Amino acid sequence: MNDKAINELVATLAQTPVEVTRLIEHIPTESIAIRLSPHEFSALENVCHLRDIEIEGYCVRIQRILAEDHPMLSDVDGARLAIERDYNRQSVNEALEAFTSARRQNVAVLSETAAADFEREGDMEGLGRITLRKLLEMMCEHDEGHVDDLRVMRTRMLRAAEA
Repeated sequence: MNDKAINELVATLAQTPVEVTRLIEHIPTESIAIRLSPHEFSALENVCHLRDIEIEGYCVRIQRILAEDHPMLSDVDGARLAIERDYNRQSVNEALEAFTSARRQNVAVLSETAAADFEREGDMEGLGRITLRKLLEMMCEHDEGHVDDLRVMRTRMLRAAEA
């Protein structure tokens, strides 16, 4: 891999677990499962969601795009998984470890992928045709949204604790 844009995407993906860990460390343990509103994930739910999407979504999609010609890539319903798996009763440390491990695996695969293979395509349920490069962009956008949510939570919770 020697495409600068792809290298930057992969580097960004590699940093997400580091940033999530840093943010989680600053959220009080008693607040980790608190939702700031009914329509937002708690910090714990965010981490569990990142884990499950990485393992059941991105790992599978990356492998299939690299191994198959135009695979059909299924969607993952994160909101449904949060309810079915009762994320707020899980261990944040175990979820974070599993996310970090799966992301490391994906980054290792992507780091060894030939530049031309980032143009390989698959058909994503609900989106249509995407390239591996586009999938990386989507992963970064998805990560950014959850990292931003965790930043907001951490800030609000720290302010509340100071008050």
